[in-house]
Amino acid sequence: MELAHSLLLNEEAYNQLGEVQKAEFIFDWLRYLEKLLLATSKSDVKEKQKALVEQLLSLLNSSPGPPTRKLLAKNLGVLYSIGDTFSVYETIDKCNDLIRSKDDSPSYLPTKLAAVVCLGSLYKKLGRILVNTFTDTVGNILKAMKSAESQGRYEIMLSLQNILNGLGAAATPCHRDVYKAAKSCLTDRSMAVRCAAAKCLLELQKEAIFMWSTDLDSVATLCFKSFEGSNYDVRISVSKLLGTVLARAIISKHPGAAVSRQSIRRVSLEEVLELLGTGFLRGSSGFLRASGDMLKGTSSVSRDVRVGVTQAYVVFVSTLGGIWLEKNFATFLSHILSLVSQSHPKATQTQTDAVCGRRCVSFILRATIGGLLGEKAQIAAAKDICQAIWKLKKVVDVTASQHMLVCALQELGNLIYSLGTTAAPLLQDSSAGILDSVISVILHPSISVRLATAWCLHCIAVALPSYLTPLLDRCLERLTVLKSSPEAVTGFSFAVAALLGAVKHCPLGIPHGKGKIIMTLAEDLLCSAVQNSRLSAQRTQAGWLLIAALMTLGPAVVSHHLARLLLLWKCVFPVSPKDLETEKSRGDSFTWQVTLEGRAGALCAVKSFVSHCGDLLTEEVIQHLLPPLPCAVDLLTQLSSVLKTYGSTLKMPSVVYRQRLYELLILLPPETYEENFCAILKELAADLTASDIQVAASAFLLPPLCHQDDLVILSPLLQETDHRFIEEQLLLGNGIACGSLEYDPYSIYEKDVEGDSVPKPLSPVLSVISSAVKLFGVVCAHVGEAQRLSVLEQLLDSIKHTKGARQQVVQLHVVSSLSSFLKYLAGSKGKLGSEEMRKPALALVMGALESPNPLLRCAAAEAWARLAQVVNDGAFTAALAQVSFDKLKSARDVVTRTGYSLALGSLHRYLGGISSSQHLSSCVGILYTLSQDSTSPDVQTWALHSLSLIIDSAGPLYHMHVEPTLSLIIMLLLNVPPTHAEVHQSLGRCLNALITTLGPELQGNSTSISTLRTSCLLGCAVMQDNPDCLVQAQAISCLQQLHMFAPRHVNLSSLVSCLCVNLCSPYLLLRRAVLACLRQLVQREAAEVSEHAVLLAKDNREELTSDANIREVGLEGALLTLLDKETDQKLCHDIKETLNHMLTSMAVDKLSFWLKLCKDVLAASADFTTVTCVDTMQEEEGDKGDDASVLTTGNDDKSFPFTNPRWATRVFAAECVCRIINQCENAHSAHFDIALAQEMKKRDSRNDFLVLHLADLIRMAFMAATDHSDQLRLSGLETLLVVIRRFAAIPEPEFPGHVILEQYQANVGAALRPAFTSETPPDVTAKACQVCSAWIASGVVSDLNDLRRVHQLLVSSLTKIQAGKEALSHLYNESASTMEILAVLKAWAEVYIIAVERHKSHRQPLKTIPCSEESVRNGPHSTDGLLDLVHTDLSTLSRLWLAALQDFALLTLPSEFASQLPVEGGAFYTAETSENAKLHYYNSWALILHATALWLTSTGFVVADPDEEAAHLSRPVTPTSMCQGSSSGATVKSPEDVCTDRFHLILGISVEFLCSLRSDATMESITACLHALQALLDVPWPRSKIGSDQDLGIELLNVLHRVILTRESPSIQLASLEVVRQIICAAQEHVKEKRRSAEVDDGAAEKETLPEFGEGKDTGGLVPGKSLVFATLELCVCILVRQLPELNPKLTGSPGVKATKPQVLSEDGSRLVSAALVILSELPAVCSPEGSISILPTILYLTIGVLRETAVKLPGGQLPSTVAASLQALKGILSSPMARAEKSHSAWTDLLRSALTTILDCWDPDGTHQELDEISLLTAITVFILSTSPEVTTIPCLQKRCIEKFKATLEIKDPVVQIKTYQLLLSIFQYPNPAVSYPYIYSLVSSIVEKLQEIDKRKPEDTAELQIFQEGIKVLQALVAIAEEQHRSQLVACLLPILISFLLDDNDLGSATSVMKNLHDFALQNLMQIGPQYSSVFKNVMASSPALKARLEAAIKGNQESVKIKIPTSKHTKNPGKNTSIQLKTNFL
Repeated sequence: MELAHSLLLNEEAYNQLGEVQKAEFIFDWLRYLEKLLLATSKSDVKEKQKALVEQLLSLLNSSPGPPTRKLLAKNLGVLYSIGDTFSVYETIDKCNDLIRSKDDSPSYLPTKLAAVVCLGSLYKKLGRILVNTFTDTVGNILKAMKSAESQGRYEIMLSLQNILNGLGAAATPCHRDVYKAAKSCLTDRSMAVRCAAAKCLLELQKEAIFMWSTDLDSVATLCFKSFEGSNYDVRISVSKLLGTVLARAIISKHPGAAVSRQSIRRVSLEEVLELLGTGFLRGSSGFLRASGDMLKGTSSVSRDVRVGVTQAYVVFVSTLGGIWLEKNFATFLSHILSLVSQSHPKATQTQTDAVCGRRCVSFILRATIGGLLGEKAQIAAAKDICQAIWKLKKVVDVTASQHMLVCALQELGNLIYSLGTTAAPLLQDSSAGILDSVISVILHPSISVRLATAWCLHCIAVALPSYLTPLLDRCLERLTVLKSSPEAVTGFSFAVAALLGAVKHCPLGIPHGKGKIIMTLAEDLLCSAVQNSRLSAQRTQAGWLLIAALMTLGPAVVSHHLARLLLLWKCVFPVSPKDLETEKSRGDSFTWQVTLEGRAGALCAVKSFVSHCGDLLTEEVIQHLLPPLPCAVDLLTQLSSVLKTYGSTLKMPSVVYRQRLYELLILLPPETYEENFCAILKELAADLTASDIQVAASAFLLPPLCHQDDLVILSPLLQETDHRFIEEQLLLGNGIACGSLEYDPYSIYEKDVEGDSVPKPLSPVLSVISSAVKLFGVVCAHVGEAQRLSVLEQLLDSIKHTKGARQQVVQLHVVSSLSSFLKYLAGSKGKLGSEEMRKPALALVMGALESPNPLLRCAAAEAWARLAQVVNDGAFTAALAQVSFDKLKSARDVVTRTGYSLALGSLHRYLGGISSSQHLSSCVGILYTLSQDSTSPDVQTWALHSLSLIIDSAGPLYHMHVEPTLSLIIMLLLNVPPTHAEVHQSLGRCLNALITTLGPELQGNSTSISTLRTSCLLGCAVMQDNPDCLVQAQAISCLQQLHMFAPRHVNLSSLVSCLCVNLCSPYLLLRRAVLACLRQLVQREAAEVSEHAVLLAKDNREELTSDANIREVGLEGALLTLLDKETDQKLCHDIKETLNHMLTSMAVDKLSFWLKLCKDVLAASADFTTVTCVDTMQEEEGDKGDDASVLTTGNDDKSFPFTNPRWATRVFAAECVCRIINQCENAHSAHFDIALAQEMKKRDSRNDFLVLHLADLIRMAFMAATDHSDQLRLSGLETLLVVIRRFAAIPEPEFPGHVILEQYQANVGAALRPAFTSETPPDVTAKACQVCSAWIASGVVSDLNDLRRVHQLLVSSLTKIQAGKEALSHLYNESASTMEILAVLKAWAEVYIIAVERHKSHRQPLKTIPCSEESVRNGPHSTDGLLDLVHTDLSTLSRLWLAALQDFALLTLPSEFASQLPVEGGAFYTAETSENAKLHYYNSWALILHATALWLTSTGFVVADPDEEAAHLSRPVTPTSMCQGSSSGATVKSPEDVCTDRFHLILGISVEFLCSLRSDATMESITACLHALQALLDVPWPRSKIGSDQDLGIELLNVLHRVILTRESPSIQLASLEVVRQIICAAQEHVKEKRRSAEVDDGAAEKETLPEFGEGKDTGGLVPGKSLVFATLELCVCILVRQLPELNPKLTGSPGVKATKPQVLSEDGSRLVSAALVILSELPAVCSPEGSISILPTILYLTIGVLRETAVKLPGGQLPSTVAASLQALKGILSSPMARAEKSHSAWTDLLRSALTTILDCWDPDGTHQELDEISLLTAITVFILSTSPEVTTIPCLQKRCIEKFKATLEIKDPVVQIKTYQLLLSIFQYPNPAVSYPYIYSLVSSIVEKLQEIDKRKPEDTAELQIFQEGIKVLQALVAIAEEQHRSQLVACLLPILISFLLDDNDLGSATSVMKNLHDFALQNLMQIGPQYSSVFKNVMASSPALKARLEAAIKGNQESVKIKIPTSKHTKNPGKNTSIQLKTNFL
């Protein structure tokens, strides 16, 4: 193919190819040429133009296929428009000659067509240059059209369209001729020609004024004619033409001067609407030619005309636009409604017609009002509709207005539904009186109006949940009062049922008690039905309808009424067959009618129960449901005789009864009615083959029984389109009514399948068949084989015995039943049975495969596949395949060939694919042949579809056939005429299947693969150019597959351009394909896709539809606009996903762009009046944000990119803002640091950070939070919450001590205030409470007066909820008030927790300096201030908190304790709503628990007033008390008991939660729970409880161990360890207390007799599971080993010391290890002496292990925090009293010696382990020497080793090490026990003195040496102090010369370095001290050395002044020994 890529055609290469490849080669060259021409310079093009033109024209004669001729023509046009035009006339003549040619052979046709197309393209490109030739050309083309066949007519029309487009107004002379030709084509028998003609006329009307003036009527009539017998594409094209022309007629009021010559007829809106109305009501028969039957009033308008006109109405209004519609809405509405008024009896003469007419009217209203108007205009429209309803209600003639009312009510319902809570002002507006007008229509005599009213109320309730309960109450009240009016009974019962159906859409629900009221009312209606025969039917229906609707409320409500339901069910049927017989002989047709109505209702109620309350269907309930069933079936069998007896009035009720019974049986498990199988099967067979069914309604029966993939080959009507709502009636066929509510009132409470529109049940006659078909499948699968066989044979016979149309109907029903049976059998993994069974089944399926009805063939092919599946026998499958082969080889008719080819394709669908390559080859061979049968496009379509199925089934086996199949597909794509779109669609499916089969192999580089890949891409290109939208959709999904497997080879920019162009296509399936593809692309390459889209929008302006404004708002903005307009759920989901992916990958880089998009969407509809009132933010802040904005347009105020977005879009925008903030969190830190952000912005203005947009974020959150829409308010509050949490801590650089959020406090307050008004729904208030607490807790506002604004809101809520669950709103379910109460309590809890924390942090002296900034900000006044604010309400709060916790504890009890729960519920929930309430408690208990624990801690568990508290422990301020209220004389609990109860409540809840952590438990809950435990153990009383109850402690430890194992979070593990430490402290306190009391008691007795306290008693044994210490050890080991795996001896292979490199742990790891070590060191104190011996080795091993593993050298001699912790722990262990207790003394001594040895062993003799830090090890040794009893360390061997270590360390050159060594030695030398310190002094002093003298000689150069020297001197001084009198003089004599040598005289002092000066000062100071202390020695030395003396005196004189200053400081060094020992201690704190 590379050879095709050249400017001129490579003829050498071309001539070597075969036929198929030639076509491919040419197409590829033309594609390349198209791009190349635009890229080549003009001169190069002109140079080769002649040759190129010749090549292109020669191609005309090589019979090019449709795509090739299109490209060829395009290239010619482009070539001439770039190059010279002088030869263009020759080209045009040549084309005209080709067209004139008399050759009519089929082989010449492509050449003629290509010439036609070329002419169109040339005129389009060159336009007026060719004006003088065009009349001849047009004449020639029109002449050719007379003899042309359909393809020719099609191409000529399109060519004329192009010519008109190119010439514009210059083409006027030919307008009439073209118009005449197009008129005839508009009613052509070929649909494609009609479409082309419509396009041509659409082009013509731009210039031909007569079309929308003088000839307007004839254009309209012509279009109506064109609609007759049209298909979907024609209706789309022609309605576009008609709508546009009519809209032009109205817009063009002022024709220009040029036109004034022609007499222009002015057209008014009324005339235009009248014209359309005529088409709608009379069809194409026109005005005058009212034929005879029309006058007689028999023929009604054909449905396709009506549907076409309906679409034209929509196009007409859409063209005029939303603003026009707003102005003219009243006129438009009255006209549209009049279409179904009785003044046109023709339109509504039968119910069928009326239903279809209403559908069309509803569609027009929905598409215009719903699609074009913004929310404000919609509210105005709703008022207009309401006015219309009032007017219609007053009409005297009821029938005249009924259909208009139905349409108006349904539209009003839909309108309010789509507005959601934004419609609140509309309903509150009393002048509009919406509710009154709707409710007043409930009493309308027409049942369909009453149902429409009920549905309208349903919509209002779903949109505005706060109206649900009041409406329900109002309807129930009217129903009770007006029980004697039949209309009221049915009307209000419909309304109640519809409202009950709305409950499941309203999360807040209705009060639980309503169920009881409704049940009672229903019973009452049923019981009173008998009393008044005028009302019996209505009351019976109403009673059962209410019960059935009540079932939708679900098990929680229904369980309370179940017994009554079962009783009513039992009573409605006779008990025995005998009673049924007697019943038959009694009564008349009226009583039977009522009886059947009642029984059908009862069946419906039970069906509703079974489908909505599955959880209640226990064995027991099923047993109660069963008894009436046999009787119901008996009645079914008797119905025909009852009908004979009582006449045909019972016909409808009996059909309804049948349908209800079938529906119920389908839902019940089949075994429940198995003894009735025979009777039921008989009835079903009779129903399916009944003689009175006239219509074959295959369109509703078969689609569910066909395979979804196969439906695509049938009429496009089955596919989803935007017009599905009206197109459905065409699908069902003329005689059948579409679904409508009045056919089944019971469907009013069911959730509609298709989203929000009215339920559309089909008429009972049809639905009974579809239920029978389903039930047949179930029953037939459960009966015995013999019976199954006889039924199938009977059905087969019944088909044979009927004739003609009846036979088709029976066959349809029978085959449907068989399919249903096979499908059910396959689903339940059943088997068909013996050989005999196969024969009738096969005969039925084969009969259907040859049926003329394509749907039936489709269903039969599916049944064929199922048959193979249920028989599951290879031989049988092979036989089926053979049958297909034989039929396909012999048959010549289309029907057989299509049916069996599909059967062949489907055969292996359920058998796991094709496994035989021989079978595969046969299939492929046959289907190849069929797919090339150009005489029948149908056969081609079905064969290619089958081929695609076979490619899928064969999988990898298909590889051998890939190449030939691909070339077949390409050949057909290049040759099949575009008029056969369905063939192209099948080709697309084949290509898609092939790409899937090749899969990732497509990335390969071998020649064969790249050829295949090029062919695939070529195929996609051909399909992309196809005029049919569904083929384009196929092309896009093929490219999507290719992009997935071989992304490098798909040209992204051309793919994206194709997607953008089709983004707003009128075809739903094409839009879906576009979005599915976009969604995949942006997951990988969002930025590239976005850039390509914007570039494309800038380059070619004409292609992009105006809807997608990509140039202004980018692809993202276009998608948001589309999301706003789109109604299809799947599409909306894809758009959201696409936007989310784009946001995730690009929001951070294009921050301003995204924020502006969201802001535009949110601001476009916000009432600015509300925004400005609190816009107190500084202007500069706002400007900062806007400067950064990339997309600010100059005229920002004039054009909003988004006009009136809907609330759902705004909600999505608010969610996007939250996502953007989350994305920024993972990006640069400057996003949340204003100083850094401003600095980086200065450096590069392209930098953009979130914090610079804070003003916008707040503004957006504010706009959303104060909107009318509740969902948007929730999103706004959520956004506000996110903003507060993320930005609270960011300081304001300009005002130190303040934060940036502080300036927005007015906005925050204003955003929150509306959420606390009385009419706000609980969920919004709950969210607002969360924001309040977050705001107060964030610490942004430090001034109490400012805080009070928000605090006051919380106080008001607290007051509101104090009245408990009774006082809150009765609008919603009780669980809603539970939610609100708990949200308020949780918010208070959060505030209280923060207040206490701040209070604590300010009470304690600040340990760390960095916090001080925080403290400055909050100031001392605010910290307690917040606590004071809370304090005022604390007594109330604490009571409510305790009550909530008690509720939670009750609700979390396992189900077996349900019987013990209080009957009336808890403090804040009612027993009936406990299930719903649980969720709310789960969300809020943790913080409440923490707050309660803090409060109890603050009171220290002291009960103030025992009586009052005891009464309130389990009884908040609510009338329902839980424990005490019932028994008034209950004993008052003692304070101790009250505290114990509270303690166990908190402990119990915590342990229950922590020991079985659910996977969804939040971090917040776990942390809060652990903090609560910490708070609890902070005070003595609970500690004593835990200490004294060892089992409790152990249980807690085990739970905490489990938390540590299952949760990786360091913060949770640290919190757990803190609780462990507190438990150990509690145990220690307990042991100490016991020992103390024992000593006091046995003071006189001998010490030995004291019992041992603590774990391990006398034996020292610790029992796992019973031992607190053991549990703690387990937990600590778990923590330590997880951080330092080397500590695990199993892991390291030996318990000995192994040389591993020490490591520094992470900060979190270090903290955890340190915490664990602290706990370990506390453990010996909990044990008895014996017990301490058994745990000591473990503790020492772990502590020294940590030291060894983490002793890393850090710069500056710091100790790692873990080392410090282990040293501290060592010190704690070594100084434990147990080491000295007599029982354990010797054992401890041994163990401690071993430990010391271990530490000494850490120094390896061979020096391999030198990474260890010597200082750490030396310090450890020192700790041993100083903290243990002397006998541990004074053994000579150990002592000698220790001394060696010190010696060795002194030799190390590192100054830091030396300084530390001196410090440690100093502490050892000063040890009071000489046995310990002397050996060290003897061994080490000499070397220290030597060192000092060495320094003395060398003079120190830097501060490090200075410090070494100072430390050394300190050691010597200490020695002088310790030494005995006789040795002291020698030491002083050593010391003095060294010191004096550092003194400087005056001359030197000036020039000395700072180090030397410091030394001088230090020496002088020490000398001044030593002199007085040891005066005699001092004098001796001075005397013996006059030089020294002189030096000293000089220094003293010279520094006299400075000495005065220095004296005060010298006081500190009075006692150097003491000072250093203190310093030492802090070393390892």
